[in-house]
Amino acid sequence: MSFSELYLMYYPKLVRFAKEFVVLEEDAENITQDVFTDLWERRDAIDHIENVNAYLFRLVRNRCLDYLKHKVFEQKYAENVQASFEIELNLKLQSLDRFDVSDISEGNETERLVRDAINSLPKRCRDIFLLSRMKGLKYREISEKLGISVNTVECQMGIALKKLRVKLNVCLAA
Repeated sequence: MSFSELYLMYYPKLVRFAKEFVVLEEDAENITQDVFTDLWERRDAIDHIENVNAYLFRLVRNRCLDYLKHKVFEQKYAENVQASFEIELNLKLQSLDRFDVSDISEGNETERLVRDAINSLPKRCRDIFLLSRMKGLKYREISEKLGISVNTVECQMGIALKKLRVKLNVCLAA
């Protein structure tokens, strides 16, 4: 069987199979395409494969598992990077129950800057940030509490942290 015949016969099946692992169609297509790219580079060996069907499905399965492991690694790395920035911010916020700029004592400039920065966040972004950092909820818990996806929580936290970094860096540099 030629490479073109293999591709036409198996590509749609392998994409559906990969989608069972990685969920997103685009990721499934990319993984399947990578498998066929590797197979193309070793196209001379295609005739020596005894069970092409099992071989291709095994390759896609292994690629999906590698992809998922890498996603977990990326998420942990991103969380560690966020955590390193947030440690000091969390220390400042631990004793705060509400964020009302009018309640700030003039004696603590850093606290005022942090509160102003948090108050400047869009409402949804601020709510998610406070649930995570003040209440100590995990992203999954926040998503369930607010009825949104974990991905939305992650995105909103990224936005919050970026805006806080920019705002606090500008304030501290002044």
